[in-house]
Amino acid sequence: MYRVLLHNDDYTTMDFVVQVLTSVFRKPSAEAVLIMLNVHENGIGVAGVYTAEVAETKIHIVHQMAREKGFPLRCSMEPEGP
Repeated sequence: MYRVLLHNDDYTTMDFVVQVLTSVFRKPSAEAVLIMLNVHENGIGVAGVYTAEVAETKIHIVHQMAREKGFPLRCSMEPEGP
């Protein structure tokens, strides 16, 4: 399984990050806000844990949405656990 990570930047709005978390990662609004604040405060945050194929697809969707809105939001994945 792989963790999908969102990376903080100085341009992507907090509202857009919450929108991504609710629409792409299906997080409830309150949880999406908490994840967004974690990304904002710590520079990175976990959007979810998925199989490799699902993680890659979600990253692609996030990058496509961000490009369409002119945001540099970056999303990556890493293996979960040791």
